[in-house]
Amino acid sequence: MKKKAIIMGAAGRDFHDFNSYFRDNEEYEIECFTATQIPGIENRIYPFELTGKLYPNGIPIKDEKNLVELIKEKNIDVVFLSYSDLAFDYVMKKASLVLSTGASFQLLGPKAMQLKSSKPVIAVNAVRTGCGKSQTTRFIAEILKKKEKKFVVIREPMPYGNLVEQKVMRFSEYSDLEKHKCTIEEMEEFEPHIEKGNVLFAGVDYKAILNEAEKESEIILWDGGNNEFSFYKTDLLFVIVDPFRTGHELTFHPGMANFLMADVIIINKVNTAEKNEVEKLKENIKQWNPKAKVIECNSKLILEKEINLTGKKVLVIEDGPTVTHGGMNTGAATVIAKEKKAKIIDPKPFAVKSIQETFEKYPHLNKILPAMGYGKKQIKDLEETINKIECDLVLSGTPIDLSKIIKTNKKIIRVKYDLEEINSGEIEKEINKILK
Repeated sequence: MKKKAIIMGAAGRDFHDFNSYFRDNEEYEIECFTATQIPGIENRIYPFELTGKLYPNGIPIKDEKNLVELIKEKNIDVVFLSYSDLAFDYVMKKASLVLSTGASFQLLGPKAMQLKSSKPVIAVNAVRTGCGKSQTTRFIAEILKKKEKKFVVIREPMPYGNLVEQKVMRFSEYSDLEKHKCTIEEMEEFEPHIEKGNVLFAGVDYKAILNEAEKESEIILWDGGNNEFSFYKTDLLFVIVDPFRTGHELTFHPGMANFLMADVIIINKVNTAEKNEVEKLKENIKQWNPKAKVIECNSKLILEKEINLTGKKVLVIEDGPTVTHGGMNTGAATVIAKEKKAKIIDPKPFAVKSIQETFEKYPHLNKILPAMGYGKKQIKDLEETINKIECDLVLSGTPIDLSKIIKTNKKIIRVKYDLEEINSGEIEKEINKILK
């Protein structure tokens, strides 16, 4: 008898877990996926073009809020949790909910879902979203360029559109962002690589993606999302920790697993963090992963244009996932605004429609507008919210150029951030070890 199962997800690792472990697995019958975290990703079908021969009609994607009813209706035997950046308390509450129905609750480990590449894999993961994975990946990319190594970046998925069309996506030019109908969240991750001239792959089927990426690379550079596992077996695993959220490396899933598996742990944002928080992190590393190499780095903030912000009324926009489910209430633009003694405007009273709903869902947000854009409607809501706010200018801490996407009646000044080693050359030394 096949075990009837549900995969809980958020249009990311849930699809990869299915593809790599369940697609041709006769032991299980996947009744549905459930979806959460991201608006508008439920009530779709994971299409038969991606499901394989066992699922000729595809697999429905349901709203997670109906999980208990689905378990009872489908007589489910086991539920697999396959999404990330979750507090341990949240995970166990979901587990208890499932167990209360009589079903089992399981997590797939890396051995079950990681694919093996024929090329060396350098992976950049983290203990939470917003730690600085992307800037670290770009830093490593520049090292590989200096060494004249041919590499491609593979980014964890964010397939919120047509899943068949998004099976394998390759990005090397700005036009590719429009070609693949990217959301703001996707552009926040893809555009900085395009700016640097890096080739990047993402999509839904990470075996097919790997096959294409290996054709044009000597090295695979995995750029992780949230605090997810690498989808590929790693030869060198960098894991980023955040001194603004010390302790989260021991209380979030699957971030703690990354923390324990890390070959190299990068303590980022040392230049703006409290010294005692950095020291607490070092103690936690010493206790839980003493074999890891520890490298301290700064997150170097760069104001696109020097301007006197003293007393100016400023709207601060930050990277969406970092300040929403990432739980942060600060970002690059906020730090600059405070340093420059600007007056930060509260956007909440001006929020419209889906942006207002975002503030209701994430009440911790204070004087920050998250760059939400999961589709044209939400991008329009973001644009309308910005245009309603009375301020002198907008400071944007999102990695993309918002002025290319939305039309505003205000000047937008970007705040960029790059990784900077405190002791130069340490990351390169670790890379050299596997290149040999």
